[in-house]
Amino acid sequence: MKEATLKTPITTEQVRDLDIGDIVYLSGTVFTARDMAHLKLKRLLAAGEKLPEEFEGGIIFHAGPVVKKTSDGWQLWVIGPTTSIRMEPYADMVGKMGVKAIVGKGGMAEGTSAALGKYGGIYLLAAPGCGVVHSQAVREVRRVHWLEEFGVPEAIWVLDVEKWGPHVVGMDSKGRSIFKDIATRANSLKKTWFAAVD
Repeated sequence: MKEATLKTPITTEQVRDLDIGDIVYLSGTVFTARDMAHLKLKRLLAAGEKLPEEFEGGIIFHAGPVVKKTSDGWQLWVIGPTTSIRMEPYADMVGKMGVKAIVGKGGMAEGTSAALGKYGGIYLLAAPGCGVVHSQAVREVRRVHWLEEFGVPEAIWVLDVEKWGPHVVGMDSKGRSIFKDIATRANSLKKTWFAAVD
């Protein structure tokens, strides 16, 4: 198990060096994106329109923050991961956009695993229930996109983070997945148990 600190823009070589179970800290620019943001990004790409940000080498965090408007901009109070599997239909699109790290909870499926391998990326597990701790790594809320259209949770928030973590590599670029391993072991134990009681 290795420990790494990645700063945006993250390179393909950096993520291909990481394996499931490795510990990662993140610094630089993070984009929050949930269901509606992913859907709008897909529509913009399909129409050949410009995206609101440059995502190459970037980090997408499946999250919606709790924020307060101030005279200086925005103050972020709490931010925690949302369930990542909802964004599974957009896996190839996210890889094609150049995103190198996805942060969320609960894991993702085969489409994401394929995209991480194809484009070079990792899926990181952020500790759930630690929204205040995650927010402490945020140095600044730089921008927000589509706030009026989608509201606070679904907007894209552009955050500047410093040594945010620890995160665990749940899925790597080599096709390995902690979630797949757990399911395989659970099925093996189940078969052993049923064989024992027959």
